[in-house]
Amino acid sequence: MKVLVIKTSSMGDVIHTLPALTDATEAIAGVRFDWVVEEGFSEVPAWHSAVDRVIPVAIRRWRKHPFRTWRSGEWRRFRDSLTQTSYDIVIDAQGLLKSAWLTRYTQGLVHGLDKNSARESVAAYYYDQTHSVARHQHAVERVRQLFALSLGYTVPAIKGRFGLDADYFSNIQGVCPIQNYMVFLHGTTWKTKHWPEAYWCALARCVTARGYVVCLPWGNEKERLRAERIAFTVDGVRVLPQLNLRDIASVIAGASAVVTVDTGLGHLAAALDVPAVSLYGPTSPDLVGTYGEQQVHLTIDQYPSCNTQNNVEPPIFAPLTADIVWQALASIIRAPHRSAADNRLREMVCESTGVR
Repeated sequence: MKVLVIKTSSMGDVIHTLPALTDATEAIAGVRFDWVVEEGFSEVPAWHSAVDRVIPVAIRRWRKHPFRTWRSGEWRRFRDSLTQTSYDIVIDAQGLLKSAWLTRYTQGLVHGLDKNSARESVAAYYYDQTHSVARHQHAVERVRQLFALSLGYTVPAIKGRFGLDADYFSNIQGVCPIQNYMVFLHGTTWKTKHWPEAYWCALARCVTARGYVVCLPWGNEKERLRAERIAFTVDGVRVLPQLNLRDIASVIAGASAVVTVDTGLGHLAAALDVPAVSLYGPTSPDLVGTYGEQQVHLTIDQYPSCNTQNNVEPPIFAPLTADIVWQALASIIRAPHRSAADNRLREMVCESTGVR
């Protein structure tokens, strides 16, 4: 059976779709998948062994320059890539008008959520077959159920498995003498989703005092400057060079634990089965939080604002102090280990700091 999946964005949504592929491959012998995904996340689907072809789409970019996209032929080439294969089934796992519209150019019976289940009800009118999936459950479970209904099997009665092989991210040797480390994923999109910088510094002191190195990846200039300020304030903190997505995954895969704000890389840590503490301020983890084993969610609702009068930015996170996060982190740190992922990290820290 050949199936086309349409799940374009965001990183967390794409990662949340992976367990459905794992379910399907165990239920249906020989099933294979192609996947339409936003160009910025095109690496992720290919990490699952059941995916043969990734078809990048650039809706975000095309919306900004529609005439340029049309004149360059980029849209035509994308459309042709959709029509070149006949599929047994096409699954729109996004449930939005933009993803449903793409199904018009596919060759196969199109399945998706019905008008009461989809995020945008109008999307359901583009599908040949619709399915009802209850809204008030985690996104991973909703996608697992959609795939099972579309492909004709029963969802396994176990927690979803992402199907990523950590060894895939751990195959480059290095020489830096860093054995045990944690990763702080401090960058995110909304201003109010950022955990206060002063708290990051305080948590870093707790972690380094226990003999761990703290590693800080970054993706833009603001994040780099924040990472450098934290590293300047606390000994034992390393700012990594700018990395591509696979290299960040490689670093995360070898970590003893991760602390993360509400960001796509936090979902990647969960998919790699790395213990993590995720921090939620204006958002809730109930329906789209990190999913997996040893995933701790800390929300501001758990800690009344009267517990602290700290003057921090953003103020929404004032009650969720570094001491609270450290207590949660200490409970899930996995045993010290030495892996090829550590070697990759040592190499990158050497390149950025000159330490041998």
